[in-house]
Amino acid sequence: MNTRHFYINGTWTSPTAGTDLDVINPSTEEVCATISLGGEADTNAAVAAAKQAFGSWSLSTKAERLELLNSILAVYQSRSTDMAATISREMGAPISMSQAAQSGAGSSHIQAFINALTTFDFDRDLRPNTPKDRILYEPIGVCGLITPWNWPMNQIALKVVPALASGCTMVLKPSELSPLSGLLFADILHEAGVPAGVFNLVNGNGPGVGTQLSGHPDVAMISFTGSSRAGIAISKNAADTLKRVSLELGGKGANIVFADAPDEAVAQGVARCFNNTGQSCNAPTRMLVERSRYDEAVAQAKAQAEKTQVDTASKEGTHIGPLVSKAQFDKVQGLIEQGINTDKARLVAGGLGRPDGIDRGYFVKPTIFADCHNDMIIMREEIFGPVLSMMPFDSEDEAVAIANDTNYGLTNYIQTTDGEKANRVARQLRSGMVDMNGQARSSGSPFGGYKQSGNGREGGEWGLEEFLEVKAVGGWFRNDA
Repeated sequence: MNTRHFYINGTWTSPTAGTDLDVINPSTEEVCATISLGGEADTNAAVAAAKQAFGSWSLSTKAERLELLNSILAVYQSRSTDMAATISREMGAPISMSQAAQSGAGSSHIQAFINALTTFDFDRDLRPNTPKDRILYEPIGVCGLITPWNWPMNQIALKVVPALASGCTMVLKPSELSPLSGLLFADILHEAGVPAGVFNLVNGNGPGVGTQLSGHPDVAMISFTGSSRAGIAISKNAADTLKRVSLELGGKGANIVFADAPDEAVAQGVARCFNNTGQSCNAPTRMLVERSRYDEAVAQAKAQAEKTQVDTASKEGTHIGPLVSKAQFDKVQGLIEQGINTDKARLVAGGLGRPDGIDRGYFVKPTIFADCHNDMIIMREEIFGPVLSMMPFDSEDEAVAIANDTNYGLTNYIQTTDGEKANRVARQLRSGMVDMNGQARSSGSPFGGYKQSGNGREGGEWGLEEFLEVKAVGGWFRNDA
């Protein structure tokens, strides 16, 4: 792999102003690759290539774009084993989970956008009775795509594929913590025949390439996934050029467990919280339990945490792996310590330090706090580790109030066998997504949040619309009249 190179204008190129950065395997704390972080000259070269390619790619037909996406899907599927191994090595997802979910997310999103593009009408009447009014959906221009380390291929596919499908050109900056999957994806796009300049990749960090992209006058749109803090900085930097900014940011999801919830609701909620070692923005990290069932739920959560295995990412199985980096390990340890010493929450399982028998790698004990209240640090901050905070509630209204008492609004969860109550509560929750009774949302469903969880939506037709401008034309000539 071209780990020290960038993909610009259809070729692998050496950095003009690059500096080396080691990529660390979080299971072993050893260097697994070395990449280059780009400088302003590299960013400018990539943007210039995308700008040059926009003229022709923006005029491509839907049929041409569908043909390209199908080619990308075929190549991606042929490289899916490589992708899973790469993600597992660079960010610590256990290999079984990486094959099914991390790498699998890429192919499922590509297919979902093929489906959405097939039925999307870029050229339509305003209304059936207004034959001289035409609505045109047109690509916005050069897009800067900045993706995170925790679900690298999930987020790359959710940005690159709809940008291609919409007729946009782009510069991708993957996270410098998990850049190898992005480089492999560039190789896949090259093999699939993406025209030169349409897709470009420059590795870098947020203060460098990220800032250069968000402030660049030739970039029409930034699509960013990451922390709310970084999303605010990007929005401010983008304001001077009035570019569109689409943000998918943090979360602090509430999982409301009513007394009539299914027996398995608590164990499933803990497992969902710990999935990907808790490094998911949509993780249900606050478990709110109706008081009559609360003590039982705490015992069930403790049992589930204690049976959760922790092991290296290279091993197959259903265990969880390490956190992505030392900085993330230190952050999670610090928040666990605050939960114990500052919040005075009751530690039910886990706690500080690595799991027993592990003395290397960024591994964390699966941790449960009970008897929490909503002004605790561990109930308000996005921990991004395998840490669950639990508290009781007495009424439906109280559960909704607690769930909504957060700066975030990404995903909330409801567990009850009362369908009418579930629907009623779902309407009141201030979040972009609600999952009920373990039922996942279908492919092509919009992903995004309220409040400090961001703006805009990814996935399906909503994901296409993010990259499109709407043009209204009066006096349209119809040759079918």
